[in-house]
Amino acid sequence: MISDSTRFQNRFLLVLALGISLLFLLMIRQFLVAILLAAVFSGMTRPLYLWLGAAMKERERAAAVTTLLLVLVILVAPAIAFLGLVVSQAVDVSQAAATWVRGNMDLVDSIEARLLEIPLVGDFLPDRERIISLAGQLAQSAGGVLVESLTAATLGTTNFLFQLFIMLYAMYFFLTSGPAILDRILHLIPLPSADEQRLLDRFVSVTRATIKGSLVIGVLQGGLAGLSFAVFGVPGAAFWATVMAVLSIVPALGTALVWVPAVVWLLATGQIAAGISVGLWCGLVVGTVDNFLRPRLVGRDARLPDLLILLSTFGGIVFFGAVGFILGPIVAALFVTVWEIFAEAYGDVLPEVLPRDEKVAETPPPDLPPEDDSVHI
Repeated sequence: MISDSTRFQNRFLLVLALGISLLFLLMIRQFLVAILLAAVFSGMTRPLYLWLGAAMKERERAAAVTTLLLVLVILVAPAIAFLGLVVSQAVDVSQAAATWVRGNMDLVDSIEARLLEIPLVGDFLPDRERIISLAGQLAQSAGGVLVESLTAATLGTTNFLFQLFIMLYAMYFFLTSGPAILDRILHLIPLPSADEQRLLDRFVSVTRATIKGSLVIGVLQGGLAGLSFAVFGVPGAAFWATVMAVLSIVPALGTALVWVPAVVWLLATGQIAAGISVGLWCGLVVGTVDNFLRPRLVGRDARLPDLLILLSTFGGIVFFGAVGFILGPIVAALFVTVWEIFAEAYGDVLPEVLPRDEKVAETPPPDLPPEDDSVHI
């Protein structure tokens, strides 16, 4: 039997451990995203690290450094260069919006005249000057936001480089000592080994599915559509390619949310051949990438429902920033898995939910009072 003194000591130790852990997390909160990314990327590059280690005769440190250099050269450097191009084109697109509207008011007038022919529509249409004013305000606001983002990115270069250093440094230790670190963490989690393994498997499978399913397919769809934009003269091809890469997670619509308006714009400005070409390329090639590649890339990896992927990706981007494209679905998968484990652990006390038809069939109709035919005055 545990004495009161021992029980008090155990509780005090638990409170102390939680308090110190909370203080430590608050202290390193600025680096948590970098550490999470390091864990994700070290897991994805571990096969490469093991192959290099075998080729270098078990020289683990050299293999880890070589892996990090390859990540820098193949992934990080091109991503930084492309991001600079995207931001630059985003500013140009936003500033050109009002100019294009002012230079194509004949087209606006033609569209307005056709809309006025529809009964009752004319009462709800804004006048010409209001259209110009709204377009100018929209472009100015968007341009201001993007310029501020560019300025913030420039001013935050030192912080970005420091975060990159933390991520790469953490990756080095995760690559060389990953299994030992993971075993230690799992040892401290008070869950059955089966549940711990289930969480770990879910994390790995969803991470792999997110990287291969959302990221790779998004980059392919955005890149192919952006290539057609660049070839046929759509302004800001790199910017729109990035937008389409993000929107590729939207079920059914995806990249069409961007390339369909682009086709309409090309046709409306008289570029008939370009509009038809972009429409055919995006509709036949870009549109089939997801259906053709996703089953082959994702395979047996765990997939979340499309709605949950959509919400977790956009929510992750809002909460974590750009890296939320990866971290959002991972958090959602762990959320679902934890509640599945909870449901199994407390299944004997949770109420059983019957199918709706079965509940309706088993529930007798309420007794109605007998009808009274007498007349009351």
